[in-house]
Amino acid sequence: MSDSKKVVLAYSGGLDTSCILRWLIDKGFEVHAFIADVGQEEDFDAAREKAIKIGAASVEIYNLQREFVTDFIFPSIQGNALYEGRYLLGTSLARPLIACKQIQMAQKLGADYVSHGATGKGNDQVRFEIAYLSLAPDIKIIAPWKEPEFIAHFKGRSDLIAYAKEKGIPLGSLESKSYSMDENLMHKSYESGILEDPAVAPESDMFELTVDPESAPDKATILDVFFKDGLPVKVSNPEDGTELSDPLELVQYVNKIGGENGVGRIDIVENRFVGIKSRGVYETPGGTILHVAHMDIEGIAMDKEVLRLRNMLVPKFSEVIYNGFWFSPEMDFLMAAIKQSQELIDGRVRLKIYKGNVWPIGRESSASLYDQDLSSMDIEGGFDQSDARGFIRINALRLRAHHVILKGKHL
Repeated sequence: MSDSKKVVLAYSGGLDTSCILRWLIDKGFEVHAFIADVGQEEDFDAAREKAIKIGAASVEIYNLQREFVTDFIFPSIQGNALYEGRYLLGTSLARPLIACKQIQMAQKLGADYVSHGATGKGNDQVRFEIAYLSLAPDIKIIAPWKEPEFIAHFKGRSDLIAYAKEKGIPLGSLESKSYSMDENLMHKSYESGILEDPAVAPESDMFELTVDPESAPDKATILDVFFKDGLPVKVSNPEDGTELSDPLELVQYVNKIGGENGVGRIDIVENRFVGIKSRGVYETPGGTILHVAHMDIEGIAMDKEVLRLRNMLVPKFSEVIYNGFWFSPEMDFLMAAIKQSQELIDGRVRLKIYKGNVWPIGRESSASLYDQDLSSMDIEGGFDQSDARGFIRINALRLRAHHVILKGKHL
């Protein structure tokens, strides 16, 4: 370790980062705690007081909720980001924003070091450190869970708890928590504890954002979601008159509606970037609603071939986000392509939300490519059905030739 220097620590108030804060101080560092508010339910004043009590030289709390919605959540919805076809990337989306603001705080304080509490087995270490080095190539990183001295001292959670008690670090409810959790405006995730056995079901009282779908209301909720250039711009509830266009309020509202109706729970085994499979349980109530609505408005407003090409980019877009390469040339390229594809994705989608399910029941768009007369089975609508005969014969040419070859091969 270095001589005494300033370090900005990404601090959550949890067991790991509280112990890391004290450990860094014991190593002679002047530690400044950085707390990012990305919409998690947390007592930030209590976290500040705890960091000061442990010995932090200063504590700064950054309210990043609005920026998280407009610059990270909405672009992911616009690009239909969905890792391995299931995960809406809540944690992955927050990390580059947190890292960016942490670097800004370090630069403001003249700190040569930044630090985080992510483990050496997970994805977050990559997300944080790739972002740090992309934004400040000369920054020095202290990642305790990759430091031999730290790992030798702390074999697991019990060692952290013992250290906290020894150093007078307040534990509160941390000692009894059985899951590792991460929460922001996009989702809440649960890992470790009994979830490490992929065959064991989560405990029914684990979920905090959504009600059990079986206990959700017996009456469906109807929502209208409006889009401009593929971005959510308004949500309205035709039943009670609620109408919101502020991005942050919009997300908070769809989270509320999704949570009340048990929307957005998934339980998956995913492939971490570091090569390890891990089991994660996620709640993404509002994000699921917006994702379903966006997919639907594209169906009526996006050209067939543009849709096909954009869909080819979605797995890569999702992977780049998941792996932590938000600040990269490939992300710049993907974002530019996605934004181009979304220029005419305008309109309204009406959704029915009921007991964990979300499905579209209507849509309209000023840029609609749907022609009701042309698609109708009751009127001609300018389509000469006899033209289909030649269309079919031309498309069947290669199949007929293939059949002849196969027939000759089996004679």
